[in-house]
This record gives sequence, structure tokens and C-alpha cells, in this order.
Amino acid sequence: MSKPRSARHYRTNLRIERDNAVLYDNLAELASDQRLSRAYRRIADGERANATFWEERLKQMGAQVPPARVRTRVHVLTWFARRFGTEFVMPTVVRLEHADHLPTPVDRSGHRDHFLEPTAPATRSGRHRTQSGNTLRAAVLGANDGLVSNGSLVMGMAGAASGDHAILLAGFAGLVAGACSMALGEWLSVNSSREFYQAQIAARAERLAVSPEDGAVSLAGIYRDKGMEPKTADALAEQISERPRTALDTLVREDLGIDPEELGGSAWGAAISSFCLFALGALFPVAPYLFLKGNAALVACMASTVAGLVLIGMGTALFTGRSMTFSIARQLAITVAAAGITYAVGHVLGTALTG
Repeated sequence: MSKPRSARHYRTNLRIERDNAVLYDNLAELASDQRLSRAYRRIADGERANATFWEERLKQMGAQVPPARVRTRVHVLTWFARRFGTEFVMPTVVRLEHADHLPTPVDRSGHRDHFLEPTAPATRSGRHRTQSGNTLRAAVLGANDGLVSNGSLVMGMAGAASGDHAILLAGFAGLVAGACSMALGEWLSVNSSREFYQAQIAARAERLAVSPEDGAVSLAGIYRDKGMEPKTADALAEQISERPRTALDTLVREDLGIDPEELGGSAWGAAISSFCLFALGALFPVAPYLFLKGNAALVACMASTVAGLVLIGMGTALFTGRSMTFSIARQLAITVAAAGITYAVGHVLGTALTG
């Protein structure tokens, strides 16, 4: 690896470690639980140690060490944590660390598990964090679907040289139809998952009732896979198996990865949120036609769509780990391509039908 490339790689690592340190410091200040706060501070200390390592590597090779600067991603995640709690953003934080995938000089394997104990209640909080983070991710993706699909529809109608009234009507028809389709899809998906999980839980409950020792064996295997000593795993599994309800609850959480009290969440909640978020995204390209006409409405539609894509690109960067500039550029390129194709098709069809 050449020196310039090495320096660039080291600066990237340094930037990531600095961001992580600031983010975990912020989470430690915002955490309502003292145990979580201490865990976040330990992780932040580890990130600072990693940052120091990369600084030293840059100095050793005579490269310039960039000044510390907190990126937008850290500010956005801190804003969400302040308003919705630290557990809301933790799945995104963990996903970003995996996405960055940089070599770490300080061993931080499992550092995200400092605040998790190998018990059912802790597993429940872990599932809650995952579901909260997935809600944030679903919000961004739902708005993105609405904006891209309805933006393309509006551009197709504009390419067909339809009147403003027809474009507005088609835009709102696409908004309502798409939002209803998304809501129904989410409702069916969550209910199907719930029915599947209920069947799986019933099967495990029946098996435990007939052969409790099989449950103890399964639990012991799960804990051994987590790195627990065989004797400790066997003892813990035996203790849990003495209470059938607890054994079933633990098996469901550990084996199926779900919370039996939630079973994937509320189907109606998922449907309503999908409807609203899709509609919100779909409103960006059609809203200008409520106030403007002709070319002015078309230009405003494009500007509004671009503004929405920028916001969605920033949100997407929170989950992919890529830079916001890259995410925004990719979002714009994909949408421009989709809108361009539908505009061209609409123009050809409009000319053919009117000619």
C-alpha cells in the first residue's frame, strides 16, 4: 500500500473513531440508566484510544493529522437519542460500526454488549432496541418509496403534456393508492409473521410439556454457543427449565429471536406508519401543483423532489455507513433515471395518443 493511500486510509479510520467517541460520550450523557451510561463511557474511552493509535500512525509516517471535527451524522443521531432515548438509535449505531468495518487496534469485540446480561430481561431490551431502530429505518425507506414512485408518476404525466388538473389528480391518486398498498402490505406482513411465530411458540410449548429435558439441552447449547463454560451453561439451563413458563419464554427469545409479548409489533401500528410515511414522501412532488401552474409548477415540483431526496439521502447515510454526499448523489441519480424514463415514456405515449 503506497504512502498516500495509507495516509488516506488512516485518516478515514481516525475520523470514524473520533466520531464514535463523541457519539458514545453523548449517549452516556443522555442515558437514563446509570449502568448504560457507564457502559457508553467505557466504549467512548476505547474509541478515543483507537483514535490516538491512528494519530500516532499518521505522525510516524510524517502525514498531517486532521483537526477534530464532528460530522453531521453524529449530530443527527444525538438529536434522535435526545428526543426518543438512546435505545432508539443503538441499532443504527451498531449497524454503522459494522458498515465502517475498519481494523481496530484496541480490542472492542463485544463492546456493544457491555450493557447486556445473558438473561431474558436483557434480551427483551435488546429486541426493543432493534425494533426501535428498525422503526427509524422503515420511516426513511417508506418516505423514499413514496417520493420516488410518485415523483416518477408526476413526471410521466408531465411528459405526456397533460394539463395541470390531470397531473394533480394523478399525483394524488398515486399518493393514496401507493399509501394504501404499503399499509395493506405491512399489515399482512406483520400478521403473517405473528401467526407464524404463534405456531412456532405453540410447537415449542407442546414439546416442553412432553419432554422438559429437551428444553434444558437446547438452552444449554444456546448458552455454550454464546461462549459460556459448559458446566455453567448446563447449570443455568437446568435452573431455567425448572420453571416451564420461563423456559419457554427464554427459548422463544433466544431461538426465534422474538419477544413473545410483542410478536413482531402491532400490525395496525405498522400499517398506519407506512401509510403516513409513504404519503409524506409522495406529497413532495405533487404539492407544487396545488399552488402553481404550467412550467412554474413543473420546476417547483423538481425542486421540491430534489429537496426531499436530499433529506432522504441524509437519512439513508445513517444506516449504510456511507458518506452523506455519496448517499445523496446516489439517491438523486436513481430518482433522476426513474423520472427520466417515465417522462420519456409519457411523452411518447402522449404524442401517439393525441396524434
